[in-house]
Amino acid sequence: MNVLMLNGSPRSHSNTALALDEMERVFQEEGISCTIRQVGQMDIRGCIACDTCGKTGKCTFDDIVNELAKEFEKADGLVVGTPVYFGSANPTLVALLDRLFYSTHFDKTMKVGAGISVARRGGTSATYDELNKFFALTGMPIATGQYWNGLHGRAQGEGSQDEEGLQQMRVVARNMAFLIKSIKLGKEAFGLPKVEERVRTNFVR
Repeated sequence: MNVLMLNGSPRSHSNTALALDEMERVFQEEGISCTIRQVGQMDIRGCIACDTCGKTGKCTFDDIVNELAKEFEKADGLVVGTPVYFGSANPTLVALLDRLFYSTHFDKTMKVGAGISVARRGGTSATYDELNKFFALTGMPIATGQYWNGLHGRAQGEGSQDEEGLQQMRVVARNMAFLIKSIKLGKEAFGLPKVEERVRTNFVR
C-alpha cells in the first residue's frame, strides 16, 4: 500500500512540507509507504481543453503531469497539500491537478484522497473545499479528521507551534490509513462497486 503526496508549496522547507512530514510519519507507523513530490515551484501550464488526452491517454504537454500520472495510478491514496493564496490553492498546483485528473483515464474509484491547506490566518477552509472537489468528482473517498485539514503558520517552521493543526494532520493520516486498509480488504472480499455506463446530459440543446 502506498500514498502519493503532492507538496504545492514553492518552498522546500515550508509549513506545507511540515504538515506533510507529520502525516508521513503516521503512514510509516501504519506500514504505508509514501512518495512526496514537490511541485509548487515548477513551471506548469494549465489545461487548454484540446482533448488530446481523449485520443492518446495522456496530456499533450509532456511534463511532470504525465510523470505523476503513472505514480497516481499505482497509488492507493493521494494527499495534496498547498499554501493559501488569496483564499485558494497555489495556481501552479491547481493547473497540475486540472490536467492530472482530466487527462488520466484509469479508474480512481476508492483511491483515498486528502487535501491539506496551510495559511497564516484565513482561507484554509475555502482551499480545503477546493481540493476536495477533485476527489469527489472521481469517486475517491475523502479522508477527514476532527476538524478541517489545515495548519497555521507564516514564517518558515512556524507551523510547528500549531499543536492543534499538527494533531489534525496525524488524525487525518490515521483515518486515511484505516480507509486504505479497509478498502483493500473490501476489494478482496466484494470487489469494486458496479460501474454503470456514463450518462452525459448537456443543458444547452
